[in-house]
Amino acid sequence: MPLRPALLAAGLSLLALSTRASAQAAPDTAGVRLAVLDYVEGFYEGDSTRFLRSVRPEVDKFGFWHDKDGSYKGGPFTWEQFFGFARNVRAGKIKTPPNAPKDVTILDVQDQTAAAKVRAWWGTDYFLLGRYEGRWMIRHVLWQEPATK
Repeated sequence: MPLRPALLAAGLSLLALSTRASAQAAPDTAGVRLAVLDYVEGFYEGDSTRFLRSVRPEVDKFGFWHDKDGSYKGGPFTWEQFFGFARNVRAGKIKTPPNAPKDVTILDVQDQTAAAKVRAWWGTDYFLLGRYEGRWMIRHVLWQEPATK
């Protein structure tokens, strides 16, 4: 009989350890969501400090938009253009529509890399993020305007 309580205690100890280990290994979806929201709200509000917090200066952003004839045209969007866009929002040259969407979808989160997308008023952005010194930051963005504009 003394063996049974010992086995029960050992089993409960292992269960507690595995529960704690899986809790520690849970993906940091909140951190990824925060980085994506910093990005989209930085554009919506013209707040470039949010870019500094969530976007790597060496960001690679490329987008597709409709040309005058309706066909897609593509090109890069540089780190400097992030700040120019924010200045234009603050100056009232670009206005964020009322009730503009900012629907964030987390696609995958690992311990060092993550993928997400956001639907915003200008279209859809897809992100690849990395964890830099414990903080999730956007490294790559691919976006397009809505298919029918």
